[in-house]
Amino acid sequence: MDKIVFLDAGTIGKVDNLKLLSKLGKLDIYDSTEPDKVEEHCRKKEIVIVNKVQMSAQVMKQLPDLKLICVAATGINNVDLNYAENNGIQVKNVTGYSTDSVAQLTFTMLLYLVNKPYYYDNYVKSGAYSRSGSFTHHREPFWELKGKRLGIIGLGTIGRQVARIAESFGMEIVFYSTTGRNNHISYKRFDLDDLLKNSDVVSIHAPLNNQTRDLITYSKIKQMRPCAILLNLGRGGIINEKDLARALNDNLIAAAGIDVMENEPINSDNPMLKLYNKEKILITPHMAWASKESRELLVEKIARNIEVYQKGR
Repeated sequence: MDKIVFLDAGTIGKVDNLKLLSKLGKLDIYDSTEPDKVEEHCRKKEIVIVNKVQMSAQVMKQLPDLKLICVAATGINNVDLNYAENNGIQVKNVTGYSTDSVAQLTFTMLLYLVNKPYYYDNYVKSGAYSRSGSFTHHREPFWELKGKRLGIIGLGTIGRQVARIAESFGMEIVFYSTTGRNNHISYKRFDLDDLLKNSDVVSIHAPLNNQTRDLITYSKIKQMRPCAILLNLGRGGIINEKDLARALNDNLIAAAGIDVMENEPINSDNPMLKLYNKEKILITPHMAWASKESRELLVEKIARNIEVYQKGR
């Protein structure tokens, strides 16, 4: 029976189907693993499951029994792939498990920032509505998504799902390819500057790499419309956070919704937490991916990766 360890199961929270993994071998589970405990927790294990824990060459050198690393995520930048490949250690990630979850939160953020329900809810609960002489109140204006242009940065699986939902609201879709290689028969491809200048909403769904790091800076935000909304549900580091805070304080754009930060958890001195008008930004703790269904699907796909490995030995 294979010996399996999940080094940071706390990152996926409580899921009902974690037992799928225990059926595939003797499973040890740790909510988290500090760097100095990785080698100890992996000792004599053939299969290691990680989400964010770093699997460096230095660590893997001390694990002669290690044959498979299952990353409980899509990104695999926490594994030294060169060392793994050169030493016969398979590395398997998981894709396509959080598409609907991220797309759903994208529109949660967008509708929250556009419709401003926080203001209207407070207006009623404060008693102001009861004291008013009118059946309605519309001091904080909002606009319809219909007829507005959504510019998507990164038209991958999630970006395309966001586009499909946006079309149901009657939005026009344009996109920017961060690789310069992608095209789509239904949507116009813009260069980045044109997309920023001509979109009412800009939504980022791209990975972080050399092409996307600091893609959105103060000078880029300055090109956007004053009424525009900027969303990042891709990766922290794509938007320069100091520049975003400065741009919001300077009222260059209407608002921003951010689910991913350069440092996670967010640093307490991050300028995005210290805006003059805190209602101009909505920040969530990298949870767009984490619906109950997506976390269960993640476990299912990890189990499948292990099954494929076991059958192929």
